[in-house]
Amino acid sequence: MGFKANARKHQKKTDEKSKKSSSSAKEGVISCGIKSCDGFADKNMGGRSLSIDNAVETWGDSGYTERKGRVRVCKSCYKVWKKDSKSDVDTY
Repeated sequence: MGFKANARKHQKKTDEKSKKSSSSAKEGVISCGIKSCDGFADKNMGGRSLSIDNAVETWGDSGYTERKGRVRVCKSCYKVWKKDSKSDVDTY
């Protein structure tokens, strides 16, 4: 018997139903800082934090709301910024 099987033997039994319901009901707390987006910018949901200069380049002066000098964005808005800023980088 391997160490994983031995660990499983001593592990508590949990209901699979309660485990599935808690993981599928993710609710966001921090809303995305982009005004046209309704997503959530929580770190566990893939949210990121951009500087104000980076947000201005992609969404303009009034397309975002700042929080502590940074702009919190959801995963999809981060991808939009990443794709937009990728074209600005010079290749060597």
